[in-house]
Amino acid sequence: MKIAFVGKGGSGKTTLSSLFIRHLAARAVPVVAVDADINQHLGAALGLDESAACSLPAMGAHLPLIKEYLRGTNPRITSPETMIKTTPPGEGSRLLRVQEDNPVYAACARTVHLDDGEVRLMATGPFTESDLGVACYHSKVGAVELCLNHLVDGPGEYVVVDMTAGSDSFASGMFTRFDMTFLVAEPTRKGVSVYRQYKDYARDYGVALAVVGNKVQGPDDVDFLRQEVGEDLLVTMAHSDWVRAMEKGRPPRFARLEDANRQALRTLQEAADASHARRDPERYTRQMVHFHLRNAESWGNAKTGADLAAQVDPAFVLGEHVPVPQPG
Repeated sequence: MKIAFVGKGGSGKTTLSSLFIRHLAARAVPVVAVDADINQHLGAALGLDESAACSLPAMGAHLPLIKEYLRGTNPRITSPETMIKTTPPGEGSRLLRVQEDNPVYAACARTVHLDDGEVRLMATGPFTESDLGVACYHSKVGAVELCLNHLVDGPGEYVVVDMTAGSDSFASGMFTRFDMTFLVAEPTRKGVSVYRQYKDYARDYGVALAVVGNKVQGPDDVDFLRQEVGEDLLVTMAHSDWVRAMEKGRPPRFARLEDANRQALRTLQEAADASHARRDPERYTRQMVHFHLRNAESWGNAKTGADLAAQVDPAFVLGEHVPVPQPG
């Protein structure tokens, strides 16, 4: 299952992402965690020290390798240089699985050992001064989007992505790549402002959206969120001494997380699992192609000097039924 966490800056989005990842790892299910926020904090939230968090390989720095691997023997892609972040897979493309070893994971993923399990962690890479005046930071997450476009996953497998903050999540088609999107909102007017923006996008593209109320201190906060987001409010997270200790770099064992918050995480997993029954591979592929053609026309063709519409394989549908070619 592909899960996204979104929300305004300071909402607790990364903290909630890390708690959900810890919850899944404690249940011994396979997890690939992706930090797609330019402000890279997911590694630290998962317990890495500053040195380890800073030394995570940047996916953006390995984009040539990622393109070369995913291209495979797809005859519609004339060279890796003609691949852009929205290039869809087709016959001959190499696809990624959650529970496999491949050159992309070898270059870009690192294993993070948690209390009761482990996860693969990948990071898009931070926006640095060298990028200023050269490229919009949205291009930094292109490697993540390309990998998601080539990812095949099934029930009981999880890819959890901590997205960039605020409405910037809508800057590309990546927001349509998920089975479930959890929007983290504080019980304030600013806290629910991103929800209103995201709701419109979600409705237009059939994105499954649920709100997680965070930093909730009492019934009044719950009532406020319910009035603002209605039935989209799935669950709320109460004040957590465990989280405060984690943010100080001294987290207790995850088993000591408060019972109410542990139940909230179970509810998130149940919602994520239930979304599998609503999967529509044809719509998923159609949306992928839609954003690719839009990007090809607006900038991709000019940048690559190729007709990127020709990369679309009209007979190809990305779904769990697609066999994954072996590396070679």
